Amino acid sequence: MSTSPNPAASQWQTYIADKRKRQQASLPRAWLVECIPEDQVDVLNLPRTCGLLTDRELEITETTDVSTLLKKLANAEWSAVEVTTAFSKRAIIAHQAVNCLTEIFIDQALQRAAELDAYLKENGTVAGPLHGLPVSLKDQFPIKGLETVMGYTAWIGKVAEEDAVLVKLLLQAGAVLFVRTNVPQTLMWGETYNNVFGRTLNPYNRRLTPGGSSGGESALIAMHGSPLGVGTDIGGSIRIPSHFCGIYGFKPSSHRIPSFGIVNSLDGQESVPTALGPLTTSLSGVTAFFRSILDQEPWRYCPNTVPKPWSEDDYALKNRGGGVKLCFGIMWDEGSIKPHPPILRALAVTKKALEAAGHKVVEWKSLKHADYIAIARSNFLADGSQDYNSCLTTGEPLINSMDPNADPNDIPAFRVPRRPLTAFQMWQLNKEKRALRKEFLDRWEATTSETGTGRPIDALICPAAPYAAVPHGQTRSSIYTIIWNTMDYPGLIIPVTRVNPEVDAKPIREDFWSEEDKHVHSMYDPDIYKGVPVGIQLVGPTLQEEVVLGVGGVVDAALRAL
Repeated sequence: MSTSPNPAASQWQTYIADKRKRQQASLPRAWLVECIPEDQVDVLNLPRTCGLLTDRELEITETTDVSTLLKKLANAEWSAVEVTTAFSKRAIIAHQAVNCLTEIFIDQALQRAAELDAYLKENGTVAGPLHGLPVSLKDQFPIKGLETVMGYTAWIGKVAEEDAVLVKLLLQAGAVLFVRTNVPQTLMWGETYNNVFGRTLNPYNRRLTPGGSSGGESALIAMHGSPLGVGTDIGGSIRIPSHFCGIYGFKPSSHRIPSFGIVNSLDGQESVPTALGPLTTSLSGVTAFFRSILDQEPWRYCPNTVPKPWSEDDYALKNRGGGVKLCFGIMWDEGSIKPHPPILRALAVTKKALEAAGHKVVEWKSLKHADYIAIARSNFLADGSQDYNSCLTTGEPLINSMDPNADPNDIPAFRVPRRPLTAFQMWQLNKEKRALRKEFLDRWEATTSETGTGRPIDALICPAAPYAAVPHGQTRSSIYTIIWNTMDYPGLIIPVTRVNPEVDAKPIREDFWSEEDKHVHSMYDPDIYKGVPVGIQLVGPTLQEEVVLGVGGVVDAALRAL
């Protein structure tokens, strides 16, 4: 090993240079593309135009329905080796355009794929429900024998001695792990940049961010360099990147998918816990991931995981008329920041599609939204930045802004360390959170009087953010996602449309709800956002993941039929 896990403070940049050199050496030379012009902002078609992929490899990687990929792998129409090769090549091409990868272990993946092909040939059946499917992982999931840097110089050279529990379960399900993806330093950003691997770009427009902290995943999957990836979410880190990059993303309740063995920021902070979930090119990818993990009884391997098996009845909406004549709530805004026109249009299109399909949509007005955000932030900052500082032992500075032009010495207010909270103060926060969750639950249940179904709303439709993908360094507070972490409600991102300057004109406003509302309004320029994806967020109560996914299928079908 050419690096040490505890390099001298004066040498942190040297260790980064060595790590980048080793990463570059892991790129197969035959898959390198010619220099991409800096002014080429849209690189979505680069894999198709660069000439490195065969027609068959293009067909494989542009099959967006994960269930179709799994069927073709299961019947040996496509071998695991050729599918893994196709996605590996496309991932390497994507990386050269948007800088999305951290660890690259394609030789290991191809060996695994060959073993799966041999298993299928010998046994006449698949090794598991994800047989032969390439799966990418956010740089938080240790794989035995590989480094897990998570954007910190101090973690360069730290080699995992065993797999995280989820890694083990993915392998048992037949998946082929082949790359890990980039994250922001500390993870606690809605963008993706760190000193070790640099900045990840949005393939729709490289001047814009792919979101964060699972931005490496979203950029890779948007370029079809992976059909399915796994991320984490403590404030929007799966949902915001999915929304920014036009893919499906799902944050389940925090203890439904096993987290034991992952590396994390704020590790041990359990008041607003991290949730693990998929980012993927299709809704079938979300359900395939979720079902394949739950069917292995993950609570037998992770002590925090809720012992709740997959419920086919809930997914089929058996107690909700089989998905006929559902009732949705719709939250147009949270009351302090008005979303940009494309966001409101996506909500309106979704409402129209559902009503055209025979469903009902009622208004939901957000109350005390800021209180839920404040609870989460207080928990995140409760340690007085000790967690961040413990990971900066090499002399590497803390990144205080995602803005490429920011003064590194300028510390924004939300990054100024607070005095650590006492245990008693934490207890008071938890009591406040409990009261807020009860109040929200009562409001949800009270919608029974409006729905006409004899039950509360089946799900709530709301924005994922007040904007589509923004220029680097311009993300603001994740107010439309953090609330659901505080509530521990599952949230699903469904792509709806793309920004169209002809219909998404900037409105003239003289009155604003807040200073932040005024700032977000000033950010909007239809030409800057032109063509970038816009999604909606679908939310349901705690531990009702199967219901949210079943209802999500109804929404997705209605949008496609419109």
